[in-house]
This record gives sequence, structure tokens and C-alpha cells, in this order.
Amino acid sequence: MQNIIAKTPLANNHISVDCVVLGFEGEQLKVLLIKRASEEEGRVFHDMKLPGSLIYMDEDLDEAAKRVLNELTGVNNLNLIQFKAFGSKNRTSDPRDVRWLERAMQSKVERIVTIAYVSLVKIDRALSQSALDKFEACWVGIKDIKSLAFDHNLIIKEALIYIRQYIEFNPSALFELLPRKFTASQLRILFELIYDKKFDVRNFHKKIAMMDYIVPLEERQKGVPHRAARYYKFDKKIYNKLRK
Repeated sequence: MQNIIAKTPLANNHISVDCVVLGFEGEQLKVLLIKRASEEEGRVFHDMKLPGSLIYMDEDLDEAAKRVLNELTGVNNLNLIQFKAFGSKNRTSDPRDVRWLERAMQSKVERIVTIAYVSLVKIDRALSQSALDKFEACWVGIKDIKSLAFDHNLIIKEALIYIRQYIEFNPSALFELLPRKFTASQLRILFELIYDKKFDVRNFHKKIAMMDYIVPLEERQKGVPHRAARYYKFDKKIYNKLRK
């Protein structure tokens, strides 16, 4: 199984890391999940979880997050932001979760505190389809997520709350989710998904016009059944200059 980390005598049985990798595709905000297989009473069950596992005693938390994400999904070089610790006494109250983790780590597992990380990525650059298949990973729309292992539904919910606060002070992070050139409609839809509310189209266009770092291009959409929309780009140089 791709999502089982090899046994190591250096695993810390009380601290783990979990990674919330968010991407934007079409009209959906998605999160990267991995498949988990567990066996109970001779039957194999499959469900989904965030990429995460116990840390090693000889690594920093940031190192552990990058290692775990690479081992479980094949993703490298993401900008991971540590945003919250989850330490409820009920985190490992489901015996199936505990048994799965103990088999994966081949060691006794008791109460675990997890350190959560979040990353915003362009889906087409994060993982190829072949890599997704190899690591049994998949992009799942936020609204389509079912019940996940451990408290991973809560972790995703808290990640979205954190991102809303984060982009208020670092709006450039939002453009990590968009293609290099994008339409005003794509940007508006992304805002609506992040903030979970609708924005008036006309007012949103006025808002864009006030952002000097969102630069209109001469290029427009091609081959669309509706009026071709203008493309825009995010100018990081202008953004950094304004920030100073």
C-alpha cells in the first residue's frame, strides 16, 4: 500500500502532522486526499484521509510535513503554512483509526496531537494523473467530501477559516490557486468559494479595477459559446511595490 509509511524506531507516537492541500479547478475548490484501506474482521474497508502521519524523533515539524506529503502523494516543494494544533482527547476515539495507525506504524499508539499545515496550489502543477494513480491520491471538491478518518473534516474546516484570515493580509496567496491568466469570473468564483458567499458581479469588477496588481490583458477567451471574457494576470512586481 502506498499510504503506509515504513516502520521506524524513531517515530514519535504522540505527535503527527496533517497537510491540507487546496486547489481550484473549474468552479470548485478542492482538497487533496489519499485512500486508506483497513481490515476489520476479515473485511477490507476503504475511506479517505488527509496526507499525514506521525513525525520522526530526529526531524523538525516542517521537515516532517514535507516528508509525509512527498511519501504519501509524491508532491514536492510546496509552500506549507503551519496553522493550528489539534489535540482533543477524542481525536483517536475511533478504534478503527487507532488500529489502522498502529498497523501502519507497527507500534503502540495512544493520544496524538497533530500539527496541521495548509498549502494553496495550482492543481495542474501539483500532481499529474499518473502520480495521483500511483499514490492513490485524488482531488475532491470541498462540498463533496464525505466523512473522513480521524478529525480530518474538522481540520479542513479550520484550514478554510485560516485561509480567509490569511488572504486578508496576504492577498497574493489567492493567486497561487489560479492559472497564470484568468478571467474576472474565475477570480470572483474563487472569492465566493473561499468566503462562502456571493459577490455582486458589477461591484466585483469595480473591486478588481482598484487592484493595480491585477493587470488586464489584450487577450480574450477563444472558442466559448458566450461573449469572450478578457484575461487578467497577477503582477507580483506591482504587488510587492504597493506592499512596501
